[in-house]
Amino acid sequence: MSKPSKKFEGDPNTTGHVWDGIEEFDNPMPRWWLWTFYACIIWGIGYVIAYPAWPMINGATAGVLGWSTRANVAAEIEAVNEANAPINAKLEAADLDAIAGDAELGPYATSAGSAVFKTWCAQCHGSGAAGAKGYPNLLDDDWLWGGSMEDIHISVTHGIRNEDSDDARYSEMPAFGRDELLEEGQIDEVVNFVMSLSGEPQDASKVAAGAVVYEENCASCHAEDGTGDRFQGAPNLADAIWLYGGDYATLTQTVSNSRYGVMPAWNTRLTEAQIRAVSAYVHQLGGGE
Repeated sequence: MSKPSKKFEGDPNTTGHVWDGIEEFDNPMPRWWLWTFYACIIWGIGYVIAYPAWPMINGATAGVLGWSTRANVAAEIEAVNEANAPINAKLEAADLDAIAGDAELGPYATSAGSAVFKTWCAQCHGSGAAGAKGYPNLLDDDWLWGGSMEDIHISVTHGIRNEDSDDARYSEMPAFGRDELLEEGQIDEVVNFVMSLSGEPQDASKVAAGAVVYEENCASCHAEDGTGDRFQGAPNLADAIWLYGGDYATLTQTVSNSRYGVMPAWNTRLTEAQIRAVSAYVHQLGGGE
């Protein structure tokens, strides 16, 4: 240990610690700091008595004031719901196709629908509704189940291929490869044919044979010309718009193993007014029919 430094007359006592010959004076804390410290302790005690503070097994201490951020938010939501009750009732009673043209309902539905979309739909369809791989783009005019107000309303209400609603839209493409419905060579041929409907095939020499495979296995859903069937939810294969991708590898994966996207039924989570509002919002994005 280093030798303590020399003390001078009038120096206060030290803490007894020495670092490289340097000692620390044992000066008392400033009075202003001590009073501030004591005031903070008193304030802290008062806070835990007055407000929720200590976590318990099933909640937290309520505090004598009974203050709750959850209760405040709930009260604000209830106040907004009460204020919007008349126009929501009007929205629920209106004909779906008349909402956009109504001077009062149109702007309200678009604004409210935007809020609903950003809260519940943006996670899959994107904040701008442009979608992603496996999640439909709601800005274009390519609709699996139709893009009218009524079609969108049904899709939002009951969802797609879910177990929540008996009225969910449902379709299922066979897994032609996994279930051995087609041979590997036939899948190769039909993929080249599908690619030729909207672009260049990987191997043009296989398109003719692929057309035969397509007619026997795919045309009943996707139509002879590949334009699809919205009643069945069968995609249009001739417009170069792809949900999972239109390259050779992706199409081979799709034909071999199928796809099975699921959308929840929102009628158990949203009110009818909210469903109508978000349907109107999606419809006016640019792809609505």
